[in-house]
Order: sequence, then C-alpha cells, then structure tokens
Amino acid sequence: MAGLTEDKVLGINGIKGEEEDTKVIDQVIREEGGQGERDMAPPGGNSIHRSGSRPQLDVSKAAIEGNFEEKDPIILLPNQSDDISHLAIDIGGSLIKLVYFSRHEDRSINDKRKKTLKERLGISNGSRRSYPILGGRLHFVKFETSKINECLDFISSKQLHHGGMDSRWHSELLANDNAVIKATGGGAYKFADLFKERLGVGLDKEDEMNCLVAGANFLLKAIRHEAFTHMEGQKQFVQIDQNDLFPYLLVNIGSGVSMIKVDGEGKFQRVSGTNVGGGTYWGLGRLLTKCKSFDELLELSQMGDNRTIDMLVGDIYGGMDYSKIGLSASTIASSFGKAISENKELEDYRPEDISLSLLRMISYNIGQISYLNALRFGLKRIFFGGFFIRGHAYTMDTISFAVQFWSKGDAQAMFLRHEGFLGALGAFMSYEKHGLDDLMVHQLVERFPMGAPYTGGKIHGPPLGDLNEKISWMEKFVQKGTEITAPVPMAPAGTTGLGGFEVPLSKGGTLRSDASALNVGVLHLVPTLEVFPQLADPKTYEPNTIDLADHSELEYWFTVLSEHLPDLVDKAVASEGGTEDAKRRGDAFARAFSAHLARLMEEPTAYGKLGLANLLELREECLREFHFVDAYRSIKQRENEASLAVLPDLFMELDSMSEETRLLTLIEGVLAANIFDWGSRACVDLYHKGTIIEIYRMSRNKMQRPWRVDDFDVFKERMLGSGDKKPPPHRRALLFVDNSGADIVLGMLPLARELLRRGTEVVLVANSLPALNDVTAMEVPDIVAEAAKHCDILRRAAEAGGLLVDAMIDTLDGSKENSSSVPLMVVENGCGSPCIDLRQVSSELAAAAKDADLIILEGMGRALHTNFNAQFKCDALKLAMVKNQRLAEKLIKGNIYDCVCRYEPAS
Repeated sequence: MAGLTEDKVLGINGIKGEEEDTKVIDQVIREEGGQGERDMAPPGGNSIHRSGSRPQLDVSKAAIEGNFEEKDPIILLPNQSDDISHLAIDIGGSLIKLVYFSRHEDRSINDKRKKTLKERLGISNGSRRSYPILGGRLHFVKFETSKINECLDFISSKQLHHGGMDSRWHSELLANDNAVIKATGGGAYKFADLFKERLGVGLDKEDEMNCLVAGANFLLKAIRHEAFTHMEGQKQFVQIDQNDLFPYLLVNIGSGVSMIKVDGEGKFQRVSGTNVGGGTYWGLGRLLTKCKSFDELLELSQMGDNRTIDMLVGDIYGGMDYSKIGLSASTIASSFGKAISENKELEDYRPEDISLSLLRMISYNIGQISYLNALRFGLKRIFFGGFFIRGHAYTMDTISFAVQFWSKGDAQAMFLRHEGFLGALGAFMSYEKHGLDDLMVHQLVERFPMGAPYTGGKIHGPPLGDLNEKISWMEKFVQKGTEITAPVPMAPAGTTGLGGFEVPLSKGGTLRSDASALNVGVLHLVPTLEVFPQLADPKTYEPNTIDLADHSELEYWFTVLSEHLPDLVDKAVASEGGTEDAKRRGDAFARAFSAHLARLMEEPTAYGKLGLANLLELREECLREFHFVDAYRSIKQRENEASLAVLPDLFMELDSMSEETRLLTLIEGVLAANIFDWGSRACVDLYHKGTIIEIYRMSRNKMQRPWRVDDFDVFKERMLGSGDKKPPPHRRALLFVDNSGADIVLGMLPLARELLRRGTEVVLVANSLPALNDVTAMEVPDIVAEAAKHCDILRRAAEAGGLLVDAMIDTLDGSKENSSSVPLMVVENGCGSPCIDLRQVSSELAAAAKDADLIILEGMGRALHTNFNAQFKCDALKLAMVKNQRLAEKLIKGNIYDCVCRYEPAS
C-alpha cells in the first residue's frame, strides 16, 4: 500500500500462555467431564506395577462441589485422611532430582452463557472416572547432593512433603507418622534417617530400574519434542508415534551401563550391560589427569586433541585411508595406542588430550555394544540416558557416531531432554492413582519460567520460588554487572566442536561442560486441551510457518523482539497504574525476556524445537510470570468504543449494496481493519497520523485487486454460485478473530453478520488469555451486545447463541425481514496468543469444530505465522495483511501491507 513506510516490525501480538497465578485453564485436582475426553482413551497397555501398601485416594462419598454443570467441577474427598505427597525424589551420588506437582484454585464462574453454549454444542459431563485426573503442573528441580540441606529447606518451605501449600488435602495434623515421599537412587537409603529427622517423613524406596523405564515411557508418549538426535553438534528433534513406541532399547549410563529392552508399560528386562561406563571415565580420568570433579574432566575434553595419543588408521598406513574395508585415515585404530611407541611419560601428555581420548574410547564402546544389542533383538530405536551423558555435546556426538558407524546408517542414537529426571519422574508415577496415565500429548504444555534447570551439569543459582524471589535474584545479578544469559547465568558461548573422529574446533577457550544442555521447563497438565478435529492430518501438521533453524532468520526476529521490548514494558507498567511495584516488575520482565533471547541465541534448541510462534509465546508467558495480566487493556477499550461508534453507518452502507459487491467489500473490510496491530511498529506509527476511522478508511481505499494472494473469486463462487446455480450455505463457520477495535468491530463482525444472514451458524473463536491488543473470549460478548443494539440480525443470533442471556436489546434498524435465528456463539481457543497451535485447543472449541464446514483464520499470527500451510477437512479461508517486510518477501514474495486472501476447499 502506497504511503505506508516499512519498518522492522513484529506484525503480530501475543503468545499462547497461562498466567502464573490467575490462569483459568489450570485446574485443581478434578475430573474433566467434556465430550471430547471420552475420545481420548490412552492406547492399550499394562500399567506399571504398584504396591497396594502405598497411600491411596479414598474416593468414598466423593462429591462435586458447586454447580454440576460447571466446566471443571472440583471433586471433594471428605474421607481422605492420609497426607498425599505429590513429590518424588531421585538421590544420586552427585545430584538430587525432584519432581513435584502443584495445583491451583479454580477461578471459573457460573456463566449462563457457558451453560447455553454447552447445551447448544452438546457438551455433557460424560462418564466420570473412579478417580480424579490431575490438572496443574509438574516441576523439575535439581540440587547438589553435597548440599542436601538446601534441598530439605526447599521441600519444607513449600510444604511439598504434605501435598504442597495449595493442597486441599492437608490433614489437620501436618505431622503424620504415615507420611511418605517416593524416592529412588542410592541416596534413598543413605539419607532416609535425615529425611525422617528434618521433615518427619519416611522415604518409600522404589526400584531404580522400574522408575527409569516408567519415566522414559511417560516422556516419550506425552512430550512432543522429547527425543532428539545429536550429530556433529546439531540437534534434531524426533517425533515419536506413541502407538509405535515399543519395543525399544533404553541404555542407562551411570557408573556402569545397563541396557534395558522395553516392551511396554511395566514390561522390560535388562538384556545386557558393561562395566565400562561413567565410573570408568571418571576413575581413570582422575588418576591420569588429577581432575577434582567429573565436570572438570568433561571440560578438559573440549580443549583436547585425541590425535596426539590415539593411534589412527592413517598412522599405520602412512596417512592413507584403508578404503578396501571402509576405514578413513582419521579412524581410531587403537585408543591410547601412540603411548606404546612414543618414549613419553604421563606428564608429557596434555590432560586435555587424555580426557578426550578416554571419553571417545568409552563412548564409542558403549555405542557399539548398544547397537549390537539392538540388532540382536531387532530393535529400531535406542535411547541413551544417565549421569554420564548429562547433556554433554561431545559425549552425545561420540555415541551417535558409533551407532551410525556400526549400523552403516540404519540406526540412530537418540537422547531425551528430561533424561536427568527419568528416575524421579518414574518414582512420582509409582504413587497410586497419580492421573498421569490418562494424559495425552496434547494435554501437556511446557513453560520456561526463570530458574528452569538444565538437564545436565552443574547447578546454577537456587530454585526460584515466589515473584519477589525472582525479581531480587534478577536485580542481584544486574547490580553485580553479571550478564544474565538465562534462565541461569552462563559462561560466554563457544563452539561445541564436531563429533566422530575429527579434531575439536574449540582451541583453548573455556566452555562449560553443559553448554549444549537443554533446559527443562514446567509441565502444565491441562486435561481440557484437545486436538482440533478439522485438521486433515494431525500427525503431519506443523503450526509454525517460519523455521528458525536458519541462524540469520533467528537473529532477525531476535532483533525485532528486542527493539519492541521498551514499548511493551511501558504499556505493561502503565496498565498496572505505573506504580513503583509495576516498574520493578516491568524491569525484571525486560531482563528476564532478554535473558531468554540470549539463551536461545546461544542454543536455539534449549527449550525444544523452536519456531517463531514459540518465541512469541515465550514473551507472553514471561509477561504473565511477572504478573502483567493485560498490558493493553485501556487501549483495547478505547479502540472498541471508537469503532462501535461508526458501526451503524457501516451496516447501512453494506445493506445498500448488491450481494456480490457486499461480499467483496466485507473481505476488503477484514483485510483493511487488520492493519490495527500494536505488535507492529510500522502500524503503531500510523496511530499518530490520524484517528482509527481515518486510518481504516484510508486502508480500505487502498485495497486494490488483485491482492498478492487472491482466491476471492473461488470463495465468491462457493458463497454465491454462478449463474442460476445457488450453493447451499455453510452449516457452521468458525471465525478466528484477532485484534480488538476496528479489526473485530469493523472487519470480522460485519462478515459474521453476512454469514448469519445467509443462514450459517457462526462461532467467534477468541483468546482465552490477553496478548497485546488481541481480543479475548471474555471481551467479545460485550462487543457483540453493543453491536446488536444497531442490528436485528446480530441481536437475534446473539440471543439464540446465549450471548444476551440477561439483556433485552432494542433494535434500532428495521431490517426484521433479514433477521435470522441461527445462533452466534463465542468460544475460547485455549491459549493466550495469536499464534495458535491447533494440536492444543480448548474442549469447547473442539466441540464447536466437529460440525463446522467453514474455517476463517484472520490475522498474521493465526493465518501467516502459524497455519499458513495447514490443511483442513473443511473449507478454509485465510485472511491477513502482511505488516512485516521480511515476512512478506519470504512468504508471498511481496511487500509490507500486501494482502492475503487464501481460500482452500475441503481436503
């Protein structure tokens, strides 16, 4: 569009997320009675064996608290007397790993509109389970075993041994002699008396191998990007089909190595192992290098050159390959082999070279033995875990190389993001009726608050508790002048080098042994999330359009987000009244989000597979973490009022047009109104050049076809037909709305009105939580009620859809002959972002979608950044104005302010 200047802009707003304290999606331990849940039965398989002597939930005389029709009724257990600990612990020789569960007060209200909606969509409470399903969060925390008292203080401060401070199941006497904590690892025996003395609880010891397998099974089935390969420093996440998981080989590398063939839930056997493992590396390394710690030994390896001490094939064959049997000159013929022929003593060799040679010798042998066992049993998948790996890049590379080498590329070594927590997670799952068995992959959302731990390596900083603790921690590091590269302070970035037999690239630089480690977030368990039923193929669906694997792409968007940060902080602080507390939180948010960006720039896969939508989502999560609920609240209200004031004139203008002209004008109106986006700096600049209505009319006047992507004529034919042939109207249309103000009021509402006029049910789909100036599902009914005062079509539809339950609105137009009794409904999408992942939507959206035959995705976040390439079972229309020059060039080979009208008939 002429007259509008290009800028580096973030042409979207918000992120899917959940507010730490006020989110309505998180649940108290409860049972979800939604329609969709009956369709989510887990695949068959035996549960892991659990002893009947464990504390159990007494569900006798269990009762629903409050209205039975509520979306997520709380179940009271009046006869529950035992303290139920939702904490499990794995105490190893170096690290203590905790997994604990927290649940939240339900803040849902008895909403008549929701009740009407459930009746209209046919959502019932369904068949109830005999025990509650968990809804809340799983937290992962680490401590050094040598500082076990810090661990005990943490458990005590959060009352985790009594079910947590938010528990509804506290017994009247906290000091219950029967209270137990599930524990595994050697320390469960060593420190049992200390736990009894300090916390008054017993440690209920679980078999270590049982726990490892149970933890691995859960993670591989429940976490989308849990498994990854690691070759030559590059991570690649692997999607595991949970219906095709078994059998697999789990290789646990601790002091020694155990190889476990896993055939199903609770079905496994140790098929092999080796006494050459992590203990061998550490023991020999300590003797040969005088290193004082395992981490120090690993760090040395990254500065080593194994060619000075290993005998290579090239050393034997005069620098040549032995090509006849496929051995390159750089292949290790004999680990430490050069020490035989050289007249040197131990002190003549560099400790760095010894450490690397030792690491490769042990890693290659473990990789080879593992592959041979997989071959022996016909297993396609090999997963590696244990203290020896701990996220260390060289270790993973050498194991991967060995598996690839000996299998001739037929097999791959895979690693787990949560591998350090397998035992603790398995111990947690040994509680009776923990509820995790029924959870599906789409019901788990991982968040990364400040202080999320690494999978391996050292402990950096304390587990961060409440908000003040987080803010103080951030301020402390800033005052010390220590750069936070987050969520924990880190050493400067460096190269991890190549795997296989090549010489490491890092020469003399300091690199932490866990520099390649992945972060472990908080797992949000949300039983109400479902897969969008209209996806053509959920297994191949990828929400992100922009792949940030390209480093230049990553750097560009990091710059955009960083430049947008000061304006966002100003808005957030202003939304909280500009108080000193708000300023302090705003400052902490800016530091925290900058730290996340720095961490991801250093290690893009630190939080799992990274797409642009994930970055934007992370920003909104971070805002909510520092208690900024709705940064653009007052701006949204102001823009809604201004747009509603001119809506009657727009309705009159539209009603005077022919059917064909009106349809084109409506699509133009949606595209023009989509210019109002506080996430776009170029668009924000326009606000200073005129009123909202002036900008809207200017934007509409500049709409000239053909648009950059223009399928309007195909859409028009489906809507209006050609010649005398009139197609039937759609049964139900889902309209995914974007921004507040002109975007919804002057763009999407008039389009919804047209569909209603034609006899199509309309469901407006809006955010569950605020994100920049996006409209939320809580705000839409008020907007519709105001608009309905000027339109009989909207009034009748809103009444039929339960949006005007308490209001009788006088109609101001006389077009009763055009009125329709088909309903207009509003549903939450289950997230707080314009970038929607349709693998995780609210149960009410999933229910509404089952009978839909038209989907309209509007805005950059939903139609471009995500879902631009998504295929659906029903008709789909994607509408957006591109408000970012780089995105326009990359996606549609166009320019900023070009428009997309992409219509795709049902697959």
